[in-house]
Amino acid sequence: MMDVREIRQYLPHRYPFLLLDRVVELEQGKYIKGYKNISVNEEVFNGHFPALPIFPGVLIVEAMAQVSGVLGFKSLGQKPEDGYLYLFAGIDNVRFKRQVIPGDQLQLESEVISERRGVWKFACKASVDGELAAAANVLCAVKKA
Repeated sequence: MMDVREIRQYLPHRYPFLLLDRVVELEQGKYIKGYKNISVNEEVFNGHFPALPIFPGVLIVEAMAQVSGVLGFKSLGQKPEDGYLYLFAGIDNVRFKRQVIPGDQLQLESEVISERRGVWKFACKASVDGELAAAANVLCAVKKA
């Protein structure tokens, strides 16, 4: 549904911090599904852990927040070029269930729980081959840049 060229219109992130490769499903105001391909060539693996590369949990959470940001922007018909940003406002109930390693495709899902006064709450999941890798409730605040 959205390739990386279109995703970059909705996220201000760029290499090496753009953590969403494709959106495969989206219903505005409801939910989004996308993925990030995990490659051994990513810079993070130079330091986390070279002998046993594991994609950092904090980056999995960031990937869930980025897919949520795309959902928020699309739902409101806004883009960063319009002068808006989605910023972290909170992260609740974070749980890590499985390591994510090079060669994995990290499936990302986000569902709108609520939106009040510019603060969105999303229920997020990240999985690999149908196995839950991480879950969290992500709060994002819409701010004028």
